[in-house]
Amino acid sequence: MRNYYDQLLQEFHLPLTNPVLVFSLVLFIILLSPILLKRINIPGTVGLILSGVAIGPHGLNLLEKSSAVELFSTIGLLYIMFIAGLELDLNEFRKNRYKSILFGIFTFVLPISIGYPVCHYLLNYNVSASFLTASMFATHTLVAYPIVSRMGVSKNQAVAITVGGTILTDTAVLILLAIIIGFTQGTIDQDFWIRLGISLTVFTAIIFIVLPAIARWFFTKLESEKHAHYIFVLAAVFFSAFLAKVAGIEPIVGAFAAGLALNQLIPNSSALMNRIEFIGNSLFIPFFLISVGMLVDMRVLLNGPMALIIAITLTLVALAGKWVAAFVTQQTFKYSAAQRQLIFGLSSSHAAATIAVILVGYQARILDLNILNGTILLILVTCIVASMVTEKAAKRVALEELAEVPENDHERDSSTEQILLPISDAKASEKILELAVMIREKDSPNPLTLLTVVPNDDEAELNVQRARKELEPMVNLAAAFDTRLNIIATIDYNICSGVSRTAKESRSDIIIFGWPNRQGFIDRMINDKTESIVGCTSKTTLICHFTRPLAMHRRLLVVCPPFAEKEKGFEQWVCKLEHLSKELSIPMVCHCEKKSRIAIAGILKIIQSGAAVDFESFKDFREWDEISRQARNFREDDIIVFVSARQESVSYKPSFDLVPNQLEKHFAETSKIMIYPAQFESRDIEEGYDDIVPKPFAFGTSTIRRLGREVAVFMKENQPQIPKKLRKQEKNEDQK
Repeated sequence: MRNYYDQLLQEFHLPLTNPVLVFSLVLFIILLSPILLKRINIPGTVGLILSGVAIGPHGLNLLEKSSAVELFSTIGLLYIMFIAGLELDLNEFRKNRYKSILFGIFTFVLPISIGYPVCHYLLNYNVSASFLTASMFATHTLVAYPIVSRMGVSKNQAVAITVGGTILTDTAVLILLAIIIGFTQGTIDQDFWIRLGISLTVFTAIIFIVLPAIARWFFTKLESEKHAHYIFVLAAVFFSAFLAKVAGIEPIVGAFAAGLALNQLIPNSSALMNRIEFIGNSLFIPFFLISVGMLVDMRVLLNGPMALIIAITLTLVALAGKWVAAFVTQQTFKYSAAQRQLIFGLSSSHAAATIAVILVGYQARILDLNILNGTILLILVTCIVASMVTEKAAKRVALEELAEVPENDHERDSSTEQILLPISDAKASEKILELAVMIREKDSPNPLTLLTVVPNDDEAELNVQRARKELEPMVNLAAAFDTRLNIIATIDYNICSGVSRTAKESRSDIIIFGWPNRQGFIDRMINDKTESIVGCTSKTTLICHFTRPLAMHRRLLVVCPPFAEKEKGFEQWVCKLEHLSKELSIPMVCHCEKKSRIAIAGILKIIQSGAAVDFESFKDFREWDEISRQARNFREDDIIVFVSARQESVSYKPSFDLVPNQLEKHFAETSKIMIYPAQFESRDIEEGYDDIVPKPFAFGTSTIRRLGREVAVFMKENQPQIPKKLRKQEKNEDQK
């Protein structure tokens, strides 16, 4: 019994060494710390840092900086930088790249300009020590970035330029560190610069050329292996960090570069992105914040007045330098006070690169123990200040963005938006669901509605149960997108009336379904499911066919007919395509007339779109009547979007009826979407009951034209093929 008691005491000997007990303690801290401190209005990140101070080797000594803690801490730091690159709006970043560069210069030059005189003239350090300490003021770690992401303002321009500036200033500081160390050791020569230039060039080529190509191949060939996607991404991040280390720069730069390289291949609304953020924010990033707190030793303040003076001076100079940089940036770009606070909050925290600079300088005997101890206190104070300022500023920025939304946009911004996904024959389509997740309004509380219609026969009840069971895997799939899904299995006489009735009952705004299988001539004339569904409802309807994963497309090519802006659903489909363009980070190219272009540009201006939109004009829409002639405008990685119209609509043309067949025939390997915009409901009484309510047979000119086209297509498809040699011989005889 005594042996058992001694063994039990040994397990709880401080610092804890049992890996299971260590991991359990950290998980309890991650769980309880944010919950408890939130009650006294302390941000969760601050709570995790303070928890690290308490349990660290300089506190209660519950944990020590073991290899396991160091590993998880490194993963968390790399995760922060990777997610920052992954969530960066590339379209916004390209628009503001010069602002990011200018902010990077401000946040690099100004802190050094303030810090060097203080260290050299006030604290009496030599030139090398003063430069190295001042360069530490220029670095910052995005400790508060999870707060910005949680508040939903990560797409704000102030955040974009701060993230871009972070990489520029940290990279510059780390290169400056290598130069200072080399200067003190006397190794700065021509070989040093050649080696640095070559290594950075090779690193850039591998990350931004080779890695995206491999990722695109992997995601395409192993589309169904969802778990393998996450493992691949994780491996890519750490390999990129390793390559950065080999190239002579810090691993955090490699992780951020990997995020930028994979940005277009991992949409923000995708299931893979949801997994990346969930695991990082739940485990790895909190581990890093706790490890930052474990570095802090409050006893350094007791080492004499000089240690305290240096610690306070370094902390004040670090905060002052970043505030001045944020203030100059605000005045230069005319940002609001809340955006200035957001920039200051994100850029004022010092952790990873700061530790790297100071430890290297201390080991090289350039810096003394007072600077090292003062830096530890600086890390604690700046991380706490940054978290508090960022949380407050992010709330203000979110309110400002909400206030900037025009009144008519509040009416359009459908918080009650409903999207209906009819699934034919209970065949679930993952790509259709992913499309719906990408284009839906993010603030809509309503779930997506998945519908299957079973025939009203003797086995109807059994078929309903079977259909529900077959659609259950789609609920798990929707959960991976962090989206709720409502399943409806209904009974009706045919699919069309079932879809129409359900759309009315659920008050759906948009109907999305997959491209039907190719049908024969008689089947198309009598029982064309696509045309029936489009004709029996006035809602905006999308018919989709994707030949590759959505993230693998590089352009959204939209063909918009004349008078499309007169349709009721015009604004709706423009906004949805804008959402899709932003989610996939691909440009939208609109082929349209001048009036339609002005209308589209007006809507994009109202919603303050960040999507890249280009316009191509055509003099006469008849040049698009024969789609096969436009092959030069299409690429295999395009999504062809043809904006059609229902009969009796303002923008309807008889040639629209042939477009689906032409797209299917000539561009079978290209992804495509047919859009039928919502129209003004002039047939409310008969809508949805075409198969029940008898109507007179409207044998007008449009019917005659359509019948003629169908007969021509049928005759052409069934005409016997004459060998080329015989055709040439008959032609010569006719000429004679």
